[in-house]
Amino acid sequence: MRLYGIVEDDVEATIESPDVSEPQEHTTAFLRAFPGRYGDLPLKVVVRPSTPGLVVVTAYPLKKKAWRST
Repeated sequence: MRLYGIVEDDVEATIESPDVSEPQEHTTAFLRAFPGRYGDLPLKVVVRPSTPGLVVVTAYPLKKKAWRST
């Protein structure tokens, strides 16, 4: 998260209220746009279930081409 300057509040907001969610076999990806931040790219947060709650696997700004195709 440090590499892209992502703040914890934005990760939590993405998980709690995503624009798009993509369930996968062992993880779930959440995407959310934050206009004016992260180079105007949406934030992608990948989580996996854990006891208790969720573990954030990764978080990064999603490339524009991938965002348009979702």
